[in-house]
Amino acid sequence: MTYSIKVDALCVYAGATRLMGPVNFAVSPGDTLVIMGETGAGKSLIAQAILGTLPGALHAEGRIEVNGRRVDTLSQVDRASMWGHEVATLPQEPWRALDPLMRSFKQVTESYRYVAGKSRAQARSEAVGAFAALGLAGAEDRLPSALSGGMAQRVAFAAATAGKAPILMADEPTKGLDSERHAKVVELLAEVPDTGGTLVVITHEVSVARSLGGLVIVLRDGQLVEQGPVETVLTKPSSSYTLSLLDADPKSWPQSDPHPAGEVVLTATDLAINRNGKQLISDFNLVLKAGERVALTGPSGIGKTTLLDALAGLLSPAKGTVTRCARLPRDAVQKLYQDPPAAFPARIPLRHSVQDAAQLHNTDWGRVVQHLKQLGIHPSLMDRKPDAVSGGELQRISIARALTVEPQVLLADEPTSRLDPVTQRDTLEMLERIAAEENIAVVLVTHDPDIATKWADRVIDLA
Repeated sequence: MTYSIKVDALCVYAGATRLMGPVNFAVSPGDTLVIMGETGAGKSLIAQAILGTLPGALHAEGRIEVNGRRVDTLSQVDRASMWGHEVATLPQEPWRALDPLMRSFKQVTESYRYVAGKSRAQARSEAVGAFAALGLAGAEDRLPSALSGGMAQRVAFAAATAGKAPILMADEPTKGLDSERHAKVVELLAEVPDTGGTLVVITHEVSVARSLGGLVIVLRDGQLVEQGPVETVLTKPSSSYTLSLLDADPKSWPQSDPHPAGEVVLTATDLAINRNGKQLISDFNLVLKAGERVALTGPSGIGKTTLLDALAGLLSPAKGTVTRCARLPRDAVQKLYQDPPAAFPARIPLRHSVQDAAQLHNTDWGRVVQHLKQLGIHPSLMDRKPDAVSGGELQRISIARALTVEPQVLLADEPTSRLDPVTQRDTLEMLERIAAEENIAVVLVTHDPDIATKWADRVIDLA
């Protein structure tokens, strides 16, 4: 039998240190493989090893076959020739996959034109259909930097699937999406095996795994802890770790106790905010008090990130005012960005970026290290560059860096969207504890209504 993907004794190393493996699996046409596990467990390393896109400091060992052909011994040029034609990939960081200087519609059109081999008219017609199906009307002329996280994810999805490659590898394809878009992307993913293709999905979401079915692999600390049919593993897990993933679903979280609020630290009055010539926010009012936790919810693209930019003073409102408490210094309001890779210099080790922030604000390094440890970041990760750590690890490092400033207001844009359920719960608990100890007001943007209601003192729905 010819498998779409067959992996034997796959391991990934950083020098002599094994980061992931060994793992073995085989996926046939018409099947789905779901890879689950904690942040930094090595899930994305499996996809990168198959594609031949591991960061330069890492290397893979083991045997990898794609459509019956061994690929781990091929040259980089030969492996790259497979991309888009035999294997398509939807990366975890859509902004990195999109050309920052090309309009969204043109990027998707070019995928249909040059990867799928469509005529100019056919490519345009297919792109129009893809934008309509994914709810991207109005985003055609936007650059990637002008897209919300969820919109960028959907544009990347449209570009990745344009070539109709028989194998699709999707890394966290539903993160940052509201419930309606989430369901649509899962529906489109399910069409891959239904039409005879092979789907490999990396996800933190139990609901996504249940919907897609197939085979599931559960990783922890780079080690395989459980493997089998989704229905069996997620219904009657044999591993205590898998059970902990199921128990950490936000629906199961206890309701947080209300936090005593102090003085008013930030006020927004009658805000109207435009971006790219379009009004996204109107008549918005907020009185934020020290120590308070507020959640902002609403569909992807409605303006949640834009609102945080205005509250942070990064964007001038078209109408209304944002007023800070007079005693707060300029840097007392800090923003956690939805896309951590864009917030770190790509060629500088993470330790330098965080140390620079600590030195600039006269923060004791021991305090920073304490926050990193609380967030589950091993000190050795700080010597890597941003592209050599997982998205979830980078997200937690960005939280630690923001805390070096000792902010009084923290504007957190989907700060746990890249984290597995266990790490997500632990990270938000840690953030809640630090905010309470240091009397920090937190405004949390989230697409998950369960997180909003369970974690925050109050919820503002922008829909």
